[in-house]
Amino acid sequence: MVVDGAVTATLAEPESPPLPRWRRWWSSSSVTVLLIYVAARCATTIMMLVLTSVQGKNPWTGAQPNYFDYASIWDGTWYKIIAYWGYPSQLPLGTDGHIGQNAWAFLPGYPFLIRGLTTVTGVPWEYLTVVVSLLFGAGAALVFYRLMRLTLQQGTAMFAVLLFCIAPVSPMFQVAYAESMYLFLLMVALYLLVRRQYVWLFPVVLVMSFTRPSGLAFALALGLHIVHRWWIREREPFPARERVLAVALTAFSIVVGLLWTGIAWAVTGYSQAYTETELAWRAAYIGYSHLVPFASWIQGGNWWLGAPTGAVVVVLLVVAFALFMLTRGVRRIQIDLRFWVIAYTVYLLAVFFPQSSVFRLLMPLFPLLGVVALPKSRVYRVAMVVVFLAAQWGWLLLCWGVDGSDWTPP
Repeated sequence: MVVDGAVTATLAEPESPPLPRWRRWWSSSSVTVLLIYVAARCATTIMMLVLTSVQGKNPWTGAQPNYFDYASIWDGTWYKIIAYWGYPSQLPLGTDGHIGQNAWAFLPGYPFLIRGLTTVTGVPWEYLTVVVSLLFGAGAALVFYRLMRLTLQQGTAMFAVLLFCIAPVSPMFQVAYAESMYLFLLMVALYLLVRRQYVWLFPVVLVMSFTRPSGLAFALALGLHIVHRWWIREREPFPARERVLAVALTAFSIVVGLLWTGIAWAVTGYSQAYTETELAWRAAYIGYSHLVPFASWIQGGNWWLGAPTGAVVVVLLVVAFALFMLTRGVRRIQIDLRFWVIAYTVYLLAVFFPQSSVFRLLMPLFPLLGVVALPKSRVYRVAMVVVFLAAQWGWLLLCWGVDGSDWTPP
């Protein structure tokens, strides 16, 4: 550097040593995320306690149950049956000869984990389910923040975390359902995918696929990821080793995505044990029928709205969603997260029958909360918080509270 005609040396700033990995994750931002999560769970707890105070006697509890018993109703009872009595080797048949509802519809990851913890700790099922779900939810919030920070500014990413924690179906983070554990595993899997850490994805995909049905959807996301990496290989190298690992991981995800069907077949001796068990839940709406990929939403639309109006509405929704995925806001989200949203949406369209649990099954589309969080207007953000909290209360009233012969399961 020249200063007043004299040449002086410019001393470089000493480089800071790289932070340990745990320090990269644990920061003031992590504390903020956890504080948001705790505050959100307190708000949900208050809502649920209000509901317990007016809850009448139902198939799972007596009138005015305590919080922990109330958090274990609905599918929580199926998970408890699996944890302590396992899966039936003989499928239940109705008077019409069709397979009835049974435990094979629920994967073993969550209930077996809780059973193991109850054995080790001696803590009752109802308490541990809530604690484990809360912990997995906190982990999911932390990883979600890291995923949002890939492309969003800190303030926007933190607001997305707030929306995630108070979302209409966020009570799932504190009840006896597998969603909390599954979302944590899914977020870890997506984070590893973004980081191209394919080797570590194998065990995560395995456990995730035995927590909630997800292997086939994740395999489709991996396929889109591979095609994209191959397409841009000139500006972002795609080494042979990574190609082999990515393709192997995709094949592995397909296998584990189908494995539960094979296990149910092996135990019961019936090849359609799993799929027909799943179909038993929609029989109350449209009767018994075979699974025809991509037909369920048309059937559901026509059942709810009448034909052909229902089918037309479903088609319009699909077109609207496709157009939404092309918007500038969605393009702000990291591309592998977009691939997952597309893959999971295709999976839902292929196999799911739309009814009240659709709200819960939309939880894995969480990357889109980053789009909702983009506007910086304070009025907008306050309004979104109010809307999300109101929708959460509405979801609890509609889906969680039990009113006689309830037809709106969560």
